[in-house]
Amino acid sequence: MSQAPQVGATPGGGDTSAAPSGGLDGLIGARIEEADADHVRLRLPVTAALHQPYGIVHGGVYCALVESAASIGGACWIGDQGRVVGVANQTDFLRAVSSGELTALGTPLHRGHSQQLWQVEITDRDGRLVARGQVRLQNLRPGGARST
Repeated sequence: MSQAPQVGATPGGGDTSAAPSGGLDGLIGARIEEADADHVRLRLPVTAALHQPYGIVHGGVYCALVESAASIGGACWIGDQGRVVGVANQTDFLRAVSSGELTALGTPLHRGHSQQLWQVEITDRDGRLVARGQVRLQNLRPGGARST
């Protein structure tokens, strides 16, 4: 994810719980519940469409939630000063889930001029930690050097 949130999730912004997310988030059914510069909460109902062949949530779904939560929070923090793009995503899968709902909570670990590091914990409907990850974001500011 590389753009600012499209659903009104701005620093100190209002209610985003009913707003659909775009792109991959919308495709898998993830919804922004809360988002500002200091934390992001996403919810995702678990459906069979998110399963891998053994009937549990595909690891890519967890990676996508981690990436989205971090990117949304990073975009809220940088605001109109630039954009953010993910440069690394490291996600650990801790517990299998086949039904219910997932909640992803992202919080910043570091925010600097050129990069941010966000941690995301994903829990099941019983509050058990099922995955955790971190994403390093590159802050792209106008006039900054860009590689191709």
